[in-house]
Formats: sequence, C-alpha cells, structure tokens
Amino acid sequence: MHWPAVLAAGSPSDPTAPPTTPVTLDDAQKSATEAAGWVEENWSTWLAIGLRILLIVIIASVLRVLVRRALTKLIDRMNRSAQAVEGTALGGLLVNAERRRQRSEAIGSVLRSVASFLIMGTAALMVLGVLNIDLAPLLASAGVAGVAIGFGARNLVTDFLSGVFMILEDQYGVGDSIDAGVASGEVVEVGLRVTKLRGDNGEIWYVRNGEIKRIGNLSQGWATAAVDVQVRPTEDLDRVRAAITEAAESMAKDEPWNERLWGPVEVLGLNEVLLDSMVIRVSAKTMPGKALGVERELRWRIKRALDAAGIRIVGGAPLPPEDPTPDPSAAVAAPSALNNPTSPQSLATAPIPQGPGLAK
Repeated sequence: MHWPAVLAAGSPSDPTAPPTTPVTLDDAQKSATEAAGWVEENWSTWLAIGLRILLIVIIASVLRVLVRRALTKLIDRMNRSAQAVEGTALGGLLVNAERRRQRSEAIGSVLRSVASFLIMGTAALMVLGVLNIDLAPLLASAGVAGVAIGFGARNLVTDFLSGVFMILEDQYGVGDSIDAGVASGEVVEVGLRVTKLRGDNGEIWYVRNGEIKRIGNLSQGWATAAVDVQVRPTEDLDRVRAAITEAAESMAKDEPWNERLWGPVEVLGLNEVLLDSMVIRVSAKTMPGKALGVERELRWRIKRALDAAGIRIVGGAPLPPEDPTPDPSAAVAAPSALNNPTSPQSLATAPIPQGPGLAK
C-alpha cells in the first residue's frame, strides 16, 4: 500500500519539473524512528546543559543580591556613624552628616554598579562556555573594541576615574569653597565627570575632573584669621598688647563671633621692626570659610581700642598738610654772584687786558 505522491515541484501542472519519488509509510516510520533515537540519545546532554545554565543564572542572581545588600548595609553603617558625631564637638571638625551621606550614597552606587557588571558579565561568559561557543574571537573583538574606545574616549575615562577617586578620598563636597586651579568658588554639584562651581560673582563653572591637578579646600577643618598691626616704633609694646588683648576678649564674647572663633585670639609678637614702624602679628583659629569676616571685625575693634589708648597706627604714604602756609621767599630768586663786581666770579668773567706788544 502506497500513499499518494505529494504534489509539489513534480505536480502535473509543471511538466518541466523532475518526477518525485512517492513517500511510503515505511520511509516515514524510519524517519520518525531515527528522530526519536536522536532525541533519546541527546536528551540527557540537553538536560545537563539546561541545568548548568540554570544553576549559573541562579548563583549569579543570588550572589548579586547578597553583594548589593552587603554594600547597602555598609553604607547605612557609615551614615549612622556620621549621625552619631553630628552636633558634638568632634562633629564640628568633621564633615557634616548630610555631606557624608551624599558621599556614601555615591560610593555605594558606583560599587553596586561595578559588582553587578562583574557578576553578570562573568555569568554570561560561563553560559556561552557551557553552550560550547568559542569565546576567543569574542574576547579578541572585545579587547580591540576596548582599546579603540580607550583611545577615542581617553578624556572621558580620565574624567570618570578622577571623579571616582575624588569621591572615595572625600577631597571636597557640596557646599565647600575650593580652589581647583582652573576655577575657584563654592561647590554646587559633584559628579563623576564634571564638578560645578559657583564663583564669587555668581557665575557657574563646569570643571572636568580630569583637568583638576590640585585642589585647595577652604571649608574643611578650620581656617586662620591673621591681622598685622603697624604702629610707631616708640610705642610701649606692653600697652599695645594690652589694648589688642582687651579688644579680642570683647569680640570673643559677642554674637556671632563667639561661634566663629574656635580659639583665643593670640598676639604672636613682632613680625617686623623698621626704622619708622613696627608690625605686630595677631592670629586666631576660626570656623572654615569665616576667616575674612573675622579679620575685618578684628581690625575694626583693634583700631578702636588703640585709638582709645592713644596709640597711633601708622603705615602707607604720608598725607599732605590740610592748610599749607605759602613761603614768601619761595618766589624770590636766589642772588647771583655776578652782581658783585668784586666777587671771584665777576673777576673771572672780566676781559683780559692787552699788553703793549699785542696792540700792533
């Protein structure tokens, strides 16, 4: 018993097509038996490959969750330690809690992204290896692409790495006043590629992290207010010291200077001794970013204290007299020696008399 032939290319409607061989039931049964045998021979291999891939994915997912959770707990512990010192005497010398929280969150975000990329990338390579896919061309292509991207975007990579290390080392944060060399001002935003600064005139500077070669942070720790007092060299140094000390103690008791001064105002001594003046150096430890205001107030109070004590501050060019009296002799010319005929100058200019022999 034969099945009818399948009408395809050899159908009667196409006389040019070659005749087809009719498919018999025995041929179909043989093909099904061979397919079943092939599946029966390879199903264990497929099952093993599937289980290995599933195991790799599960382990990678669990490891990723555990690592991210551990990083999150580490960041929370850092935030709790920052909140513990906030409001204490030690907390005033350290970075505030909000800035530490922002820094820890940025570090945690970078670490979580890097951990996820490494774990899932490694899992993907292991899955390709299980599927017997040759990874050598893939890795070679990735290496060439990485080198090309590194050369083409080297400035971007430099900026990114510089931003990461700036955040990890806590070189500056939002609200700090810094001098970055290419620009200076208050930090508005800290990114992995660009740092935003607000200048003294209100302008916004966008500074690439890779362009920053040195950083001077004016908002960390404490600042120093230094004032030079220049007086006459004949003044009594003990009276000068007493007047300055009295003004400094009065300033330390008034608001808001009692909070901005983090130590007593010290008279360091003579800084310079000149012929017409001497310079006394006064210094004080202040709150970060408040040194300029403390210096101005300290100069104001020292000047008033010295005036009250009758001590004169000198320095600068002397001022002209307010009502100068004209000198009447200034308009009279100096007398000339030639007006006196008997003076040596007049005799020297007299003509030489001629002798008798010269008259011829």
